[in-house]
Amino acid sequence: MSIEDIKKKVESNIDSNAEDLIGIAKDILDMPEPGYREFKTSKYTEKQFNKYGFSNIEKVSMTGLKAVIDTGRPGPTVCVMGELDSLVVLGHPHADEETNAAHACGHHCQIAQMIAVGQSLNDPEVLKGLSGKIVLVAVPAEENIEVEYRKTLREEGKIEFLLGKQEFVKLGALDGVDIAMMTHTSNFDGEKILGAGGTNNGTVSKSIKFIGKASHAGGAPHNGINALNAANLAMAGIHFQRETFQEKDSIRIHPIITQGGAAVSSVPADVRMETYVRGSTIEGFLDASEKVDRALRGGAMAIGAEVEITTLPGYLPINNDKNLTEMYKINASDLIGEDKVGQAGHSGGSTDMGDISQLMPTIHPYVHSASGDGHGIDYVVEDYNSAVITAAKAMALTVVDLLHGNAEKSKEIVDKFEPLLTKDAYLKLLRSMYRQEKFKA
Repeated sequence: MSIEDIKKKVESNIDSNAEDLIGIAKDILDMPEPGYREFKTSKYTEKQFNKYGFSNIEKVSMTGLKAVIDTGRPGPTVCVMGELDSLVVLGHPHADEETNAAHACGHHCQIAQMIAVGQSLNDPEVLKGLSGKIVLVAVPAEENIEVEYRKTLREEGKIEFLLGKQEFVKLGALDGVDIAMMTHTSNFDGEKILGAGGTNNGTVSKSIKFIGKASHAGGAPHNGINALNAANLAMAGIHFQRETFQEKDSIRIHPIITQGGAAVSSVPADVRMETYVRGSTIEGFLDASEKVDRALRGGAMAIGAEVEITTLPGYLPINNDKNLTEMYKINASDLIGEDKVGQAGHSGGSTDMGDISQLMPTIHPYVHSASGDGHGIDYVVEDYNSAVITAAKAMALTVVDLLHGNAEKSKEIVDKFEPLLTKDAYLKLLRSMYRQEKFKA
């Protein structure tokens, strides 16, 4: 078969299963589970893997899954990813009544896309024209939430890193993978349906505990040490640092207080905060992280409290491979028209696909198929045909280009890629970001 015939066959395979593939996304929408809790979603995804004939299914990192499609001929390995986890969004129309978990970021569509790509390629006629391997990865815990729960998992030795792709790298589940891709849903954007390229911020996260002294809030506040006041002063200190952040680093810091005190009649003695420190460069967000720590110490010092600061690695900035992006854009344009394919800009948000992009050629395109604000109460995928079917076709066609014949195009992309980090350097960097500090005024 010519490459044109293979591509037609791939599209036909997706179209013939379109209703079922969209149904997979909608089923997962109704079983939202946050990171490292995706037990139902993982079991359901494994069932779909088996249904579509994917073999060599491997379980990775609590809830993750990996399946391999082998052409039987040597060549590079292309990984197509989907994320299993949900957010927690109180009041979302599809939120779980007990946990408030909700797919307010569209990950349910990613799993369906990944399966769609896999089933379209797992066809003897298609595989005859390809070389190398296709790896399907259902990865847990992309959203960096429920930090205390994940710290407990870490203390129990169940995970080392809070994010799923970091764990996959550490465990060797991506060893041998040469190229990676995943498509994320996004808000409607005029006439544009697909977008590629762009950049995202990286992050560290912080878990903070201010320790004061309880006393009667009305009768003897002078005998207490108000940990909530220390936390508020610390947040003011963070805000006063903002003029020192450089525009090129796109710094974002957004703390929340997760525990403000035990009782309104008692001076708060145990106050908890969480925050992200984001930036478009590793150097930028690490510099901002140090300034945040100074503000936290300053708040404690002013009130006479103690502060415990735990800094955890979050995400690394994304580096979409230019050559792979161009190949994707050509396929996307052939699929839906050049006028419907856009160039993504910079996003202040973050993704652990950024981590993968430091190690291998990676793309993280977007499919404009949702209304509302991402991570918000109103974020809902409206156009499932675009979110699942169109997104899957664009990736599958790109995989065909990469692996057709002797996989020359994928070899060329891999040869031109200069990794920003080796696996060992990457893991060393993440581990260096783990910091625990106790400061007493």
